[in-house]
Amino acid sequence: MEYRKLGDTIYVRGDRGDELVSSILDICRAENILSATFSGIGGCQSAELQTFNPETSSFATERIEGMLELVSYTGNVICDEAGELHHHTHALFCYVEDGHHKSLGGHLKSTTVLYTAEIELRPVQGGSIGYRRDPETGTGFWAF
Repeated sequence: MEYRKLGDTIYVRGDRGDELVSSILDICRAENILSATFSGIGGCQSAELQTFNPETSSFATERIEGMLELVSYTGNVICDEAGELHHHTHALFCYVEDGHHKSLGGHLKSTTVLYTAEIELRPVQGGSIGYRRDPETGTGFWAF
């Protein structure tokens, strides 16, 4: 992974074998970014996605592998009171199965780059967005 800061934006290139979620968090730590938003595209080899089921208060998890076109990668990073960074990431992947194009998306736990990923990381300007834990889902939300 390499990145370059131009103005207020950080441009990230993920390389083969990079895990994107942890890479974004690593850059935020290195650059002392407490809150940010990001978006990107790329080609990945594996992904673990989740969808929350409110009836069971649990996440359904699905793992996919192969040539995965990352057609939408979007999310945010926020910091809790203890200084720990948290991400909320969604992604949509397209792939070919049995000769037909398919897609799968949801909350992204992890994805590994196959050949490249191009991500725009935008730190929040003029302050930061905090973290509020949601007891129902066990996930965190923005706190102002």
